Amino acid sequence: MIKRKDGFSGERALVLPQSIIHEMEEDPISSILYITDIGYYPKAWHHFRERPEPISQFVFIYCIEGAGWYQIDGQEYAVTANQYFILPAGQPHAYGADESDPWTIYWIHFKGKFASHFAKQGIRPTEIKPSTHSRISNRIDMFEEIFKVLEMGYSHDNLLYAHSIFYHYLGTLRYLQPYRDASNHEADKNDPVTAAIYFMKENLEKKLMLQEIARHTGYSPSHFSLLFSQRTGYAPLAYFNQLKIQQACQLLDFTDMKINQVCHKIGIDDTYYFSRLFSKIMGISPREYKKKKKG
Repeated sequence: MIKRKDGFSGERALVLPQSIIHEMEEDPISSILYITDIGYYPKAWHHFRERPEPISQFVFIYCIEGAGWYQIDGQEYAVTANQYFILPAGQPHAYGADESDPWTIYWIHFKGKFASHFAKQGIRPTEIKPSTHSRISNRIDMFEEIFKVLEMGYSHDNLLYAHSIFYHYLGTLRYLQPYRDASNHEADKNDPVTAAIYFMKENLEKKLMLQEIARHTGYSPSHFSLLFSQRTGYAPLAYFNQLKIQQACQLLDFTDMKINQVCHKIGIDDTYYFSRLFSKIMGISPREYKKKKKG
């Protein structure tokens, strides 16, 4: 996947060496399903890629915010938030971000003996609607673990573990309903406050408006705000910001992400606003928090 020369703020990407790819092709376990490239592009302005000459990898793209498009077999498809698609290997294609509302995407190039099985039905955009049992945040955590393991180097154990997670990751998409049914959430789906909190947690990488959260619960914004404030002691958007900063702390604690990368991961484009919000909620700046963690 090719990006603009100046890249995208907060982006991350890894391209595995050819020698490592050859090692995985020969291994009886990893040859089933393995990654060749992996990355995350937030707000990917002017992102565009065209491949008139086919490549041997399948291309997985998961849009979590914004919009984009792709072309294959002479047909163009629109892609919106909470949709993914998989482009088959060996076919020319093109894709790119929407010009006015560019997508934020997780992307993986992959190969393997089972690759075509997991890519079935993926040629059309598939929606993953946030809900009490959608487990979107779990899936994003899986992606981050894959990335982190590969970032630690290409030892044989690292490769096998990363690709074991990837096998499960694609399984959560290919067999979506069983994955959701396996959730152990005991919350009452009819409770608007609980439903709203799960909705917030599944959308930490986005900018949600009060109207969107209220609409998810089926209540008017004013009625929903009253219910939420009575239950939690906080206005809905203030609570959403707390959840964002909670996630930011976890990323600062347990990953090597830079502050601007963490900022984008929780759906905030302005690093100065992020720093002010973090300081207001945590009492110290993100930089101080990171130093304190390392000390």
